Amino acid sequence: MSERLKPGDTAPAFTLPDADGNEVSLASHQGRKVIVYFYPAALTPGCTKQACDFTDNLEALASAGYDVIGVSPDKPEKLAKFREKENLKVTLVGDPSKETLAAYGAFGEKKLYGKTVTGVIRSTVVVGEDGTVEQAFYNVKATGHVAKIMRDLGV
Repeated sequence: MSERLKPGDTAPAFTLPDADGNEVSLASHQGRKVIVYFYPAALTPGCTKQACDFTDNLEALASAGYDVIGVSPDKPEKLAKFREKENLKVTLVGDPSKETLAAYGAFGEKKLYGKTVTGVIRSTVVVGEDGTVEQAFYNVKATGHVAKIMRDLGV
């Protein structure tokens, strides 16, 4: 089980391919706050709802100084289909090796329909301009989570 991040921790660096195969790194967002959210799979109902919520609120978040990056174990091709099908505006990156997911504490044991399974733990980490974790939320719900984060961040 990977260790969960907490406020004050240094956010693990990552460079992952986006839906177009371009590399996206946390370092390239230095000087801006970044909401990094982790979701199990593109093109599934809960993950679609969450990605659409982030897209719908992207302007307000950007105005408040936040960039948004969604991370899943999907390959760029699937992310591109997801983006096109749902008209998503958030940056989606793939982590097929699950190294970044694990580094952020977003991969490990979880309960699914009463059974313990290993997989992606729906999580959101808010990274400050200096690269440290400001907030970390684990086992979040797909629905209503973006509204909660915006309330917590005062956006």
